[in-house]
Amino acid sequence: MAIRSHYSLPLPRLFLGSSSTAPPVRKLALTSYELERRKANTRCKLSRESEEEYLIDAPVSIGDGFSFSGGKYADEPSAADEWLSRGKIVKAHIVGGTGEKAKDPIFGLTMGRSSQAAADTFRWFCVEEGSPANPTVVLIHGLPSQAYSFRKVLLKLSKSFHAIAFDWLGFGFSDKPQPGYGFEYTLVEYASALGSLLNEFSGENLSLVVQGYFAPVVVKYVYNHQERVKNLILLNPPLTAKHAKLSSPLSSFSNFLLGEIFSQDPLRASDKTLTSCGPYAMKEVDAMVYRRPYLTSGSSGFALTAISRAMKKELKGEVEDMRQILSSQAWKIPTKICWGQRDRWLSFDGVEEFCKSTGHELVELPLGGHHLQEDCGEELGRIIASLLGQR
Repeated sequence: MAIRSHYSLPLPRLFLGSSSTAPPVRKLALTSYELERRKANTRCKLSRESEEEYLIDAPVSIGDGFSFSGGKYADEPSAADEWLSRGKIVKAHIVGGTGEKAKDPIFGLTMGRSSQAAADTFRWFCVEEGSPANPTVVLIHGLPSQAYSFRKVLLKLSKSFHAIAFDWLGFGFSDKPQPGYGFEYTLVEYASALGSLLNEFSGENLSLVVQGYFAPVVVKYVYNHQERVKNLILLNPPLTAKHAKLSSPLSSFSNFLLGEIFSQDPLRASDKTLTSCGPYAMKEVDAMVYRRPYLTSGSSGFALTAISRAMKKELKGEVEDMRQILSSQAWKIPTKICWGQRDRWLSFDGVEEFCKSTGHELVELPLGGHHLQEDCGEELGRIIASLLGQR
């Protein structure tokens, strides 16, 4: 019999920056070159219908400059800089391929350094919070997100756990090899890469928390390594046959040729996609972090296209495999499923029935959406701690 719980959460507040709330910005003397850049069209609108403007990679929603390399005229560090300073690079998973230099799929030109695979081992961006002496919890983001989405969860869990969040290969600030040059972005390859990374985290009895479309990858890994995992928590995973179809916003990145074009638009690849799946109202300061990889290199967009195509092709079989694994008598891992009821991508229909039939605990969050960690991060952190036996 499944245990069913309800949590009522406050609605997230929409943040709209204004000149009255923006911190003071020091004015700098500008060179003639910088003045010309200032005159360029560096402003973007929130949407076609909105007249409100913002500056790409500005320190706040009202800023005074931008750069595709992440630079700025303001003297304070950006949110992306601060987030990067909290993390470290962990090397894991051997680079495949022939070592040939990656070329872009449209013009065949040799790509920049950020699109090239490392010489031997991939580099993963990881953020750790809490004492290593405490039980380890690994937070695994979904598609198309980043470890940054767990920043509030990390803060809550760090009091009682050794909490780790990482960027998948192809996302955030981890390596983003061009497809076909060391990494193919298939779900099977992601499962193998996950195992390589977890081997770098000391100790057994790991608790894993995974969100969204990467859940089948993690479940398949755990099934083959049950001796290493103590608990598993799934956040809005694709559990039913209806969930086996990739959502429309993500599917657009898998289109032939158009996928490469769409994925190079930072607003479409990050802001629009992340806010289309639930009630999440993205603050400009957070949008800066999500956009940063897409602004600094085309490799992020090409990786998004590759994983979207792999998901579209493989998701149906992977979801069915996950359902069978979670229903199997051979599955011994205590499993909880947290579900945001305002998910616009995955319907709740059939989720409760699946949990009842398998005996997995179901926790419903009425005001959360697909990305629970963004919609209600602090509350989710408390729920995870409670489910893992810590108050």
